[in-house]
Amino acid sequence: MNQALPQDAHEHSLTLPEVIDALVDEGLLTADQATSFKNERRHFRKGVHPLVMIAEQRWQSLQAPHLVLDLDRLSQWLAKWSGLDYANIDPLKMDFSAITGVMSSAYATRFCILPIRVTDNEVVIATAEPFQRAWEAEIQPILNKKIHRVIANPQDIARYQVEFYNLAKSVKGAQAKGDVSGGRSSFEQLVELGKGNKQFDANDQHIVTIVDWLWQYAFEQRASDIHVEPRRDMGIVRFRIDGVLHQVYQIPMSVLNAMTSRIKILGRMDVVEKRRPQDGRIKTRTPDGQEIELRLATLPTVFGEKLVMRIFDPEVLVRDFSALGFSEEEVTTWRNMAANPNGIILVTGPTGSGKTVTLYSTLKELATSEVNVCTLEDPIEMVEPAFNQVQVVSDIGMGFAEGIRALMRQDPDIIMVGEIRDLQTADMAIQAALTGHLVLSTLHTNDAPSAMTRLLDLGVPPYLLAATVVGVMAQRLVRTLCPQCKQPTGMRAEDVLAWRALVAPWKSRQPTQLYRPVGCLDCRMTGYKGRVGIYEIMPLSAELKQLIATKADLDALRQQAIREGMKSLRIAGAKKVAGGLTTIEEIMKVAPPLNAIG
Repeated sequence: MNQALPQDAHEHSLTLPEVIDALVDEGLLTADQATSFKNERRHFRKGVHPLVMIAEQRWQSLQAPHLVLDLDRLSQWLAKWSGLDYANIDPLKMDFSAITGVMSSAYATRFCILPIRVTDNEVVIATAEPFQRAWEAEIQPILNKKIHRVIANPQDIARYQVEFYNLAKSVKGAQAKGDVSGGRSSFEQLVELGKGNKQFDANDQHIVTIVDWLWQYAFEQRASDIHVEPRRDMGIVRFRIDGVLHQVYQIPMSVLNAMTSRIKILGRMDVVEKRRPQDGRIKTRTPDGQEIELRLATLPTVFGEKLVMRIFDPEVLVRDFSALGFSEEEVTTWRNMAANPNGIILVTGPTGSGKTVTLYSTLKELATSEVNVCTLEDPIEMVEPAFNQVQVVSDIGMGFAEGIRALMRQDPDIIMVGEIRDLQTADMAIQAALTGHLVLSTLHTNDAPSAMTRLLDLGVPPYLLAATVVGVMAQRLVRTLCPQCKQPTGMRAEDVLAWRALVAPWKSRQPTQLYRPVGCLDCRMTGYKGRVGIYEIMPLSAELKQLIATKADLDALRQQAIREGMKSLRIAGAKKVAGGLTTIEEIMKVAPPLNAIG
């Protein structure tokens, strides 16, 4: 690493031969690779950064672990070689209003630089040209702040120069046209005398741009939900990624209100009605043409209307069970349960535990041309042409129970009921099962055995449960370790104690290796990327049905199920930990404790 290089080097732009020779000197490329590359003039393209042209070759580094020299890794190398810090431009962590106020878009484009962070006494500016510093002397007296130059991916700089400034321009433009009083509504009102109260069209081009940007970034960042939340003075936009909420942007309230109206219009919701919750749905496309469904839900809050958009990727319907986290044994057990011609199969777990995806994947596999699959949902999560899907509308007397009664006259083979919430719905589901239909539904319980006691508490007769329920599966979603940056830890003393707490009171063979999260660009420095399911499957044997018929307590049901081979959620999670997929902390966070088991 040449620390003196930035100071000694004269003012100039990086050249392709210069960078290639430096990579050879650093031991990342061979001299033959460099010579061959420089001899082919087609690689030299005017206006393209040298790192971009080198990254296109997909060369592997000569240094262990011999990773591909992609643009991110080359940018990190450039930072070390030039003696500067490296920065990853993460749009979820940018204050667009602050950074676009540092310099004009034309100035940033002229010097290929981008402000990425502003503090009281410092401005962090990203560049991919470590030996161009003339601009620094120009703007430092104007900003009257210390300038901290960092190296970033040149393609990211070029892309976000356009997007950040366009977004900031749209927000300012929308705010200038809109309600200068801040757009307060609902329970808290603030009257500012002498101020206008002009509301603007939700179809204004500025608002269209902001909403399009919001969706684009949500899709790119693998968000499962978008939260648009009003506050006293500013609106907040947050994304849920891998189960964790991240704040994306603060937006003036007048702009946020117009955004909400724009989205409600697209979702065919009542824009004027802000006093009661509403539901809607939008189908859109990603920039690469993939169809995405958004489920909308509004809620009146003290500062205005809160909007949550749940993102559904139709591709999840065709995922294999192994991709959802099922082991081979669990896939066999689950398919055996679903192969029954009649009866009730229940999936349990809290909201956001993946129950809907499991049911849709199962129905997709069962929905052949020989069977009639009908679903009754509130709301319909994802539209699937292979099913006959019905929306519950309680306002007109079309609840779950009434819906099942109507579906029974539609000659169904398989019925999926979104949720069993009351005795009436449970009774209708049981009647459907008794008359030769396979019924799949969900419950909100902590584990599989608790589903039986929950139905008993609702008032379902024990003998009917024993006669109709085929099996129950409880599930949770846990974050998986990023495969690019996870690191082995062995089995330290604290790991041994944590492992014993996880699998107690069962005796389980201790793994020889655990992994810990580290953080890299692929996982946005979280150490985790994606989620996987853990499952607790309880088929109802003759012994379990006998216990249910005699109203045995929950402990007796659980112990019998374990004797028959049921693996608890924590044991299922322990297998994922031992396989290096996740951490003990993740399993302990989502799986219920086992202290109730003797």
